[in-house]
Amino acid sequence: MPRILGLDLGERRIGVALSDPLGLTAQRLQTIEHTTSAQDLDAIAALVSRHAVGVIVVGLPLTMRGETGPQAQRVLSVVEALRSRVGCPVETVDERLTTAQGERALLATDASRRKRRQLIDQVAAQLILQAYLDATRT
Repeated sequence: MPRILGLDLGERRIGVALSDPLGLTAQRLQTIEHTTSAQDLDAIAALVSRHAVGVIVVGLPLTMRGETGPQAQRVLSVVEALRSRVGCPVETVDERLTTAQGERALLATDASRRKRRQLIDQVAAQLILQAYLDATRT
């Protein structure tokens, strides 16, 4: 079964998570430091190839009213670029509150502020991917 890659596209960093081989759980994978759009796409494409990814799931930061604001528009343009760059489907899921949820989870572990900053994007990607896995399993 192909694996599923979860992405949290921030302005400075991209959090990356990967499903287990059975598609049941999401694990944090890494953080990609944003450089240029082309280099970001290359890094993601390399992960797709390295991990035999069949689907990419990208968190879509809708407004609290569920509308597409400037952040969501930026993410949608990256999603379109990804679709033309990689050979697998790229889907979006509502990511409202995942960063806050991830921050709360990291606070519960007593991680230092520096450690939380390093992990928050990966945790957000993990939450986005896990929500997708749970929704598609039912």
